[in-house]
This record gives sequence, structure tokens and C-alpha cells, in this order.
Amino acid sequence: MAKLYFHYSTMNAGKSTILLQASHNYIERGMQTYLLTAQFDDRAGQGRIGSRIGIGADADLFNPNTDLFARISERRAAGPCACVFIDEAQFLTKEQVWQLARAVDDQRIPVMCYGLRVDFRGELFPGSAALLALADEMREVRTICHCGKKASMVVRQDAEGNVLKDGAQVQIGGNETYVSLCRRHWRQAIGDLPEDA
Repeated sequence: MAKLYFHYSTMNAGKSTILLQASHNYIERGMQTYLLTAQFDDRAGQGRIGSRIGIGADADLFNPNTDLFARISERRAAGPCACVFIDEAQFLTKEQVWQLARAVDDQRIPVMCYGLRVDFRGELFPGSAALLALADEMREVRTICHCGKKASMVVRQDAEGNVLKDGAQVQIGGNETYVSLCRRHWRQAIGDLPEDA
């Protein structure tokens, strides 16, 4: 049975690696997949999903104006497709998440979304909020804070390593920009909890 999946985590948890491995598993069994990623995230190259461990794959691009139901329909008309994979799913719009849900329901194709749950301010991304509401299954991809506890939050840093509390919700970056922390250490980093608490 086809389902809409949301695999979520904080930065640097290996979401793209897991996506690429899952797609590879389908391909290894003779099935084709369809990969999509956010247009403005070109860290791995335009139209490419890349992992920090060095693996990658080409992908089609989406932006806020992309009709994903139509895009999936076009891809399926071009040939067999066993599963759709969406990287950087936090950048989906609410309407695009509904389009993915309709593709699952009407076209009976599984859609696996991978993305961040919250931003550096501790607020849900619009795509993540919609996926939390509509996904049939949700799976947390875990990573750890420097203290060893599960990291569920992320801070954004400037070039000097200072923690930023304000700014645009979306800023593309990696290890040089974001640090994953447990909630307690995130609160300390943003000044909501004394260092000695």
C-alpha cells in the first residue's frame, strides 16, 4: 500500500544518505525511482542530491511554484516508477504536500520525504508542518548533541562562530553554519538557560 512518509531530523543527521540508500535499494532490485530536491539548494551542485559522506545522485528540481502532482504524473507517463523521493522537504509549500498526498492516494505511489523539522529559531518549516499533519508515517532520523543526548534542535552561527537568534528562516549552509544540539544546549546557546544550570 502506498504511503506518504516524512523522515525528519536536524542538520547533519544523514537524511540525504538514507534517501540515496533507499533509492539505491529499489534500483538494485530492478525498479526505477524519481528523485527531487529544492532548486535553490545547490551545495551538491544544481540538480543533485549529495551526502556529506560523498555519495550523490541526479535529481529533478522543485521550487514553490512546481506542481508536484503533475510532475509525478509526467514522470510516471515516461516509464515505470516505483517510488518518489523528496530531499529538503522542509522547503515544500503546504499545497505541494497536499499534491504529494494526492499522488499517493490517486496514483498509488509511495512518496518518501526527507527534511528538517524545525529551523534555528525552534519553529516549524511550512513544509514540515504540513508533512507532520498529513504524512501516513513519520520517522525520526537521529543524531547526537556534543553531550551525547539526542539532538533535536539546531543553531545557526556566523563566520566567527557566534550564535544567531534572528534572520531569514532559509539560509543554505552545512557544518560551517549549523550545529545540531539537544534542547537544553540549544537553550543555553541562545541565552535562554544559564551556562551553569
